[in-house]
Amino acid sequence: MTTENISFACQIQPTNNTIALGLRVVFDQVTIFENAHVTETVQLNHEISDADGEHELTFELFGKLPEHTKITETGEIVSDALFEISNITLDGIDLDQIVQSVAMYNHDFNGSQAPINDKFYGHMGCNGTVTLKFTTPVYLWLLENM
Repeated sequence: MTTENISFACQIQPTNNTIALGLRVVFDQVTIFENAHVTETVQLNHEISDADGEHELTFELFGKLPEHTKITETGEIVSDALFEISNITLDGIDLDQIVQSVAMYNHDFNGSQAPINDKFYGHMGCNGTVTLKFTTPVYLWLLENM
């Protein structure tokens, strides 16, 4: 029996390319992308095996400093630097909505609060990691999570 590969893809877009925000993407403990200063939109593509198994995909934002977020005296954010992660697909199937319901965003508000596990809504604005766990064959996992 032969195992087929499936494609993973996503788009990563910085909201402010003058601020040196770093991003690391790790699939099953192997770094598939790393850049300490993402200045333009990244189209990430990676092939994975569709054989039976458990997988973990993480996006890690690093290098964000408090001065990268401008806040008024009333607490309103007027400008910020973050990553928008979108167009997440497995084998060409759009996962944006599923990822928002199952992925976890672990961060500590850039050191200003205790670490939390939060929902992921497509944006990373604090140093931390978004973790997506899924199983293959991917079509069974999709059916379980739709």
